[in-house]
Amino acid sequence: METVEAYRLINAFVGDFSQVEDARESTRFRSTSSAFFSFQLRRVRHCRTWSRKEEAAAAQMVAAKRKNTETEEGEIFSSCSFSSLGLHSNLCEQLEERLGFKAPTLVQAQAIPVILSGRHVLVNAATGTGKTVAYLAPVIHHLHLYQPRIQRSDGTFALVLVPTRELCLQVHEILHKLLHRFHWIVPGYVMGGENRNKEKARLRKGISILVATPGRLLDHLKNTSSFLHTNLRWIIFDEADRILELGFGKEIEEILDRLGSMQHGSAIEDSVVSTKYEFQRQNLLLSATLNEKVNHLAKMSLEKPVMIGMPEKKTQSIALHEHLGSDTDDEPQPSVKTTGSFSEDYKLPAQLTQRYVKVPCNARLAVLLSILKHLFERETSEKIVLFFSTCDAVDFHYSLISEFQFRSHSGLEAELKQMFVRCKTFRLHGNMKQEDRRTAFETFKKEKSALLLSTDVCARGLDFPKVKCIIQYDSPGEATEYVHRVGRTARLGERGDSLLFLQPIEMDYLKELEKHGVSLEEYPLLKVLDSFPLFGHKHVRKFLSIDSHPWVMSLQKALEAFTEKPDTKTLAKNAFCSWVRAYTAHRGELKRIFMVKKLHLGHVAKSFALKEQPSLVGKSFQNQVKKRKRDEKQKGLSRKRKVSRKT
Repeated sequence: METVEAYRLINAFVGDFSQVEDARESTRFRSTSSAFFSFQLRRVRHCRTWSRKEEAAAAQMVAAKRKNTETEEGEIFSSCSFSSLGLHSNLCEQLEERLGFKAPTLVQAQAIPVILSGRHVLVNAATGTGKTVAYLAPVIHHLHLYQPRIQRSDGTFALVLVPTRELCLQVHEILHKLLHRFHWIVPGYVMGGENRNKEKARLRKGISILVATPGRLLDHLKNTSSFLHTNLRWIIFDEADRILELGFGKEIEEILDRLGSMQHGSAIEDSVVSTKYEFQRQNLLLSATLNEKVNHLAKMSLEKPVMIGMPEKKTQSIALHEHLGSDTDDEPQPSVKTTGSFSEDYKLPAQLTQRYVKVPCNARLAVLLSILKHLFERETSEKIVLFFSTCDAVDFHYSLISEFQFRSHSGLEAELKQMFVRCKTFRLHGNMKQEDRRTAFETFKKEKSALLLSTDVCARGLDFPKVKCIIQYDSPGEATEYVHRVGRTARLGERGDSLLFLQPIEMDYLKELEKHGVSLEEYPLLKVLDSFPLFGHKHVRKFLSIDSHPWVMSLQKALEAFTEKPDTKTLAKNAFCSWVRAYTAHRGELKRIFMVKKLHLGHVAKSFALKEQPSLVGKSFQNQVKKRKRDEKQKGLSRKRKVSRKT
């Protein structure tokens, strides 16, 4: 009865039964959560001021939600179509032709109708589930229906904030494809590393949908008087948790204040803007993980947000009741709460195979290269992303993998001494020049088989097509970062593999992941090592540890000889020092697992193919310490002399 009553009330406000007829017919004989329809009924009764379009969108959301409940766990795509969600037919065609979406993902099916209705939305969903299209499609749908048709001179209507330059380029690329038939809607981007004057010129002409990094956007808000944003309707935070982790919290607050979207009490300041286009301000926040910082941003920018993407059992008591109101108008509206129920389990694709490999510190480098060699020789179209904790580590390993040659058995040296890991190799980190970063990012995306060495700069939001494997050579600084790293593979229903390197002293990290519902299987390392032919040695299974394996010992010796070259040795020393510093930077519960005191620094040096442990401080600093000690010693002697003279 609740289901029938919900549709009856929705129909009463819409006024046109045909708009909800398809939704009702498609779900009439399907079982659905009664709690969800209780919520639908309560929301319709509470929101009697909604427009016809908003009520139609609500009915479409009901249909999409009911279809999604029938979807098996682990599936990515919904059984409905983009047109059934309320999107214009031209836009639906662009989604299929330009982006290859024949059907919406589950997250898109839930989010698009709600965003079309004008509500503030908080999307919490796994990586690789199509969140970018979920917010871009409704924005484009509304803009192309504006009458009179929007022009460049009208300025910016939608603003998308992203944490990194690479993600900025990616969102702009997707936007450009979707706007192929809507030429009057102009996309654009501003970000660090680009020419400010050229950006000012583009802003002066007008950008309808602007993608930006926070620092550069705030710069233009302060210093570019020709930046017109009086028609701004949407502010979208993509990868919101990463934006805040990078330290942009104050910038975001100032941006919201300058754009008049800072929430005060129960309403958002200047939410209704008086221009020739009448609309209400709408803010969207998207994140794969929720934490206290994201909670704070949600309180600042969202008004009674709808929660999208969380399991039914976690949203019933929070999303359905708290954020969408109750039966009485007098009750206070609670703010967004990111309690344990939000971040209890990590959201990972069901088709992702997760493994770990336990390796002694002094054998890490030899094992890494052996696994890479095995993967690229096994498949010709292998595409791998390899994560490191520091920029120096990326530079050293990039140089090593790109140049290292190895002769494993007898024969003519010219024939057998060849590149150890035969693949196209790229690197990406924050200390690179902007042009080099852009080239590496775009080239790796186009390659069918390649290796990308990167820091966490590409761990968020970036969509590299056909990446089959993620290797985390260095454990992430925060446990939540594990989710984002492995999210570069197994996207949109495709299968993927991930491999996490752990030292024996770090095995408790697996227990930390298990607390969040993540379980890893052990990688068959011995089987891989035994598969390599080694001249003059027979593989003997009775050895004490991995580092005493004949193949590992032979390869380690060759690596140390290769690193004796002055340039490579300098890179190795820099990487060693920065790695140790990064190891001390683990936060929270991870501090008790990753402790520098437990490390054997001589073995750490071996992992960078160094025969001896480098000093962790520079010579100038050492000289200063020695001079200080000499001065203190001399002062001490002079004081003793003065005391002896007085006595």
